[in-house]
Amino acid sequence: MEIMEKIVSLCKRRGIIFPGSEIYEGITGFWDYGPVGVEMKNNLKREWWKYMVYGREDVVGLDAAIVMNPKVWEASGHVKSFVDPLVECKICHQRFRSDKKSEIDAHEKLHKDEKVDWTEPKMFNILTEVYLGVTEPKQKAYLRGEITQGVFVNFRNVVDSTRVKIPFGIAQIGKAFRNEITPGNFTYRSREFEQMELEYFIKPNEEEGKRWFSKWKETRLEWYKSLGINEKNLRFRDHEVDERAHYARFATDIEYMAPFGWSEFEGIHHRGDWDLSRHKLTYKDSETGEEYTPWVIETSGGVDRAFLFFLIDSYREEEKRIFLKLHPKLAPVKAAVFPLVRNKENIVAKAKDVYKMLKSHFVTAFDDRGNIGKRYLAQDEIGTPYCVTIDYQTLEDGTVTIRDRDTTKQERIKIDELVGTVSKVL
Repeated sequence: MEIMEKIVSLCKRRGIIFPGSEIYEGITGFWDYGPVGVEMKNNLKREWWKYMVYGREDVVGLDAAIVMNPKVWEASGHVKSFVDPLVECKICHQRFRSDKKSEIDAHEKLHKDEKVDWTEPKMFNILTEVYLGVTEPKQKAYLRGEITQGVFVNFRNVVDSTRVKIPFGIAQIGKAFRNEITPGNFTYRSREFEQMELEYFIKPNEEEGKRWFSKWKETRLEWYKSLGINEKNLRFRDHEVDERAHYARFATDIEYMAPFGWSEFEGIHHRGDWDLSRHKLTYKDSETGEEYTPWVIETSGGVDRAFLFFLIDSYREEEKRIFLKLHPKLAPVKAAVFPLVRNKENIVAKAKDVYKMLKSHFVTAFDDRGNIGKRYLAQDEIGTPYCVTIDYQTLEDGTVTIRDRDTTKQERIKIDELVGTVSKVL
């Protein structure tokens, strides 16, 4: 777990992730993304949207409300079935999910020679309740436990207002909330988190279901690999029948080999017609007149979990530096501009000109603090692919020094070649 401690420290030091409400001792399961972290997180979501929506002709987007009529959750089965088994330690009264054996074992080790007795498991609904209205009694509702239902309740609206035809998908990125019993492993298990999901609607046919389920599994795995995650740290894990969600005919997780073990961060689910049938929604083919309840293949990824695993996977330590070997598309800053010295007005002015030029094309940082070596190290720690130094020679011939993050090699290029050089890796 040493690497996790280092990553948590790096996130705090470099403005990537902060504990939520930290000045008031924080609140378990909630995290704030700092100036650097929000850029990386937005990059991650942007790449997903480009790939899943803009890159396809059969997918449209949606952004549904976080709070919906509670009847939605009754119809979907979440009020009854969205539960975790809860046990309590009779010694210290801490509570845990009984299905998380590693956490149970770790807690028992804390008590050393004492034998831990546990209460019998009780089922605990993890939907987060909210109350609406200005007078009593207020209306009870829920913060959504998944973003999926917003797609299903808008199925008819999307079909009627667009030209989509089966097979097609509806994509969405948004916040969800779960009253987790034991949040932990940094941002991995949180009470507020973000999801990126696709609900893909197909004709109710066994062969079609198997084909699309298999296709989306491979498509999603390839996307993570294309953004630099080491494929040796990725695997599929099929759900056993007794562990599938109440809506799933089949389910597979994409897992990452984290410092705390193999951990799920995206699920591919064959939801059948569970959701649309529960909401009494059907599809009518405008050409054939055939009417039926479509089946759904879902890809559901955690933004925060993927973010964490990209951090872990890119973390590198060398003798004199730490750096994040992030794919340039995910890097929060694409280039950093340094004046070699800060007390020479002509060099600083030229550096600012270069900074403004690059900033109009991609996220760029300007730094004139301390010595040049420390500036390099600071940019390495947030994964900036290139650092550009303006020096005395720049004033003579219009060239700059550009340094590569991964190799630390430096070369001189002309200022007018900078945008093209950085853009190549984006």
